[in-house]
Amino acid sequence: MGRRERNKLEKLERITAVARELFAEKGISEVTTNEVALRAEIAAGTLFLYAKTKGELLLLAQNASYAEAHEVGMHASAKLLDPVAAILALLKPIIICNRDHVENGRTYLQEVVFGISNDGHRQEAIKLMTETERAVASIAAQRTDDRDALGDNRARAAMAILFLTLSSPLNVAKSVEDLVAELEIQLRLLFV
Repeated sequence: MGRRERNKLEKLERITAVARELFAEKGISEVTTNEVALRAEIAAGTLFLYAKTKGELLLLAQNASYAEAHEVGMHASAKLLDPVAAILALLKPIIICNRDHVENGRTYLQEVVFGISNDGHRQEAIKLMTETERAVASIAAQRTDDRDALGDNRARAAMAILFLTLSSPLNVAKSVEDLVAELEIQLRLLFV
């Protein structure tokens, strides 16, 4: 990797770290792109080379958190035999990530599902969510007889339940444990 590529990667890492920090502190509605640029010690115009909107900046920041949560969940679910318990172990860190700041988590899901940008950050979010869906399907296949399209459809339904649970305005004030309990009830119905 050349010097220019290293500099670009270093800036991207710095922007991501600063955006994560500021969004966690204040929430997306209280953070400006200029504030991120200042704290990352780059020009505002440079920031727009990495994220053109505040929504894209949130995707960049949350993708990093989501990827970490996914890895934690993969390890937590690995040895559990009950498919619902294993899926919950996979999804709980993602729920925690989403609830670190509820406004950010809900906005992130809106950007992924309804965002108009097809930039790399949105595509990365979709890729991460697809990996989680595949992991759910794999858990179902290993622990049940779902080795065909039924397992894939159950995984897709489980992810839809997760996204609706996290994005619902009715659940804004619910704790992580409340959401996990609600998700467990729905997953048990799905995996009867």
